[in-house]
Amino acid sequence: MKKEILFIIFILLLFTACQTLPKITHENPDEESHVTGRWNDSDARKVAEEMIHDCLDRDWLFNFIKKNNGANPTVIVGKIQNKTSEHIDVKPFIGSIQKALINSGKVKFVASKSEREEIREERVDQAENASDNTQKGPGEETGADFMLKGVLTSIRDQSGGTALMFYQVDLKLINMANNHIEWVGEKKIRRKIERPRWTL
Repeated sequence: MKKEILFIIFILLLFTACQTLPKITHENPDEESHVTGRWNDSDARKVAEEMIHDCLDRDWLFNFIKKNNGANPTVIVGKIQNKTSEHIDVKPFIGSIQKALINSGKVKFVASKSEREEIREERVDQAENASDNTQKGPGEETGADFMLKGVLTSIRDQSGGTALMFYQVDLKLINMANNHIEWVGEKKIRRKIERPRWTL
């Protein structure tokens, strides 16, 4: 009898352990997926691609290329502010914007402020340690013609187990020479989240 009880306890413990193991499913990172309904990497990628496509399909780009004898403009991404009530890391969104700009082939892209500082430190190191014919000296950087800035905002409306999540991304392209705003883009995401109500 004692052995039977111990065996039953062992089976119960084994069953409980199996229940606590996580289920792992491989997801395609290029497909849109949501668990909580909040802003995620799918939103960042999709919004960036759509907004940059719209930005590069406007007259400012054609006018610049025409005025500069066929030369493509140089763009830099400035601050993208998170003004939502959530902790959203905007770095993946900025990365998606950079990728969309570079892969378009329609603009040249310069490194961010923090990246430029690191490169400048490397130039100083080269000046001391690299051979004269391989050194990259100061004063040869390409200045940006335009800066892309933006803000991410959100509104949450909830009643009971139903919530409406609303996100809005506003981007603007600013001419570095005269501060003219050459393009303004807006993208909205609205989704409904319904939590199941458990009934006994």
